[in-house]
Amino acid sequence: MTHTAVTTQVYRIYIKADAQRVWDAIIKPEWTDRYGYGGLTDYDLTPGAKFATRPSESMIKASQEMGFPCPDVIIDGEVVAADPPRRLVLSWRMLMDPGVAEEGFTRLTYEIAETANGTKLTVIHELDNAPKLAEMVAGANEDEGAGGGWPWILSDLKSLLETGKTLAGQS
Repeated sequence: MTHTAVTTQVYRIYIKADAQRVWDAIIKPEWTDRYGYGGLTDYDLTPGAKFATRPSESMIKASQEMGFPCPDVIIDGEVVAADPPRRLVLSWRMLMDPGVAEEGFTRLTYEIAETANGTKLTVIHELDNAPKLAEMVAGANEDEGAGGGWPWILSDLKSLLETGKTLAGQS
């Protein structure tokens, strides 16, 4: 199947949780390892500060069982701007796949807005000159075992915040 990678991808989801709780789930390692693909990310929200996502023990074990190496850092970048709990802008690079890592840094923005019934979370991923990553984060390789990208990550985050359990039923 052929997919066309969109260079700016926008995903929006509505979550029955307040903005601070959504913000915490995005920036605190005790949350970042509980949904999506997992991994431990801790941010210094100072513009220009570097950040890194380290694999969790379960991620390392799963990689070993599948015969794939797992780097010590799976995502890295730097904080471009932070306005807690409303907006976080990052330079962002995925390091799990060497071909994707070679594409370099992309720009990732989280916009969080309270609504009458919870929070609207918008993720904007600018993927210029990163066609492999664009396909991956769009979920284009889901049938090949590469995961469902941002749609799946955000759905898992929503499930966790609203029910206390991920899509796989883990809390």
